[in-house]
Amino acid sequence: MAEQLTATAADTPLAALRAAGVLERIAARVSRQAAGALYDDGISAEAVATALGTTRSKALVLLLTA
Repeated sequence: MAEQLTATAADTPLAALRAAGVLERIAARVSRQAAGALYDDGISAEAVATALGTTRSKALVLLLTA
């Protein structure tokens, strides 16, 4: 997918930018849904932080804003 977007950016940058925006919105939605499922399952912020390689506070924000 990255190669296709890179090629598209070279040929039609506006289309590539629009596609990148769509992908960002999809990723954000899926991220919120996944974080919500983890929160509902009672997964700790520490476990999420370890899995994502981030801090506990950032993981907690992800879980609480899902």
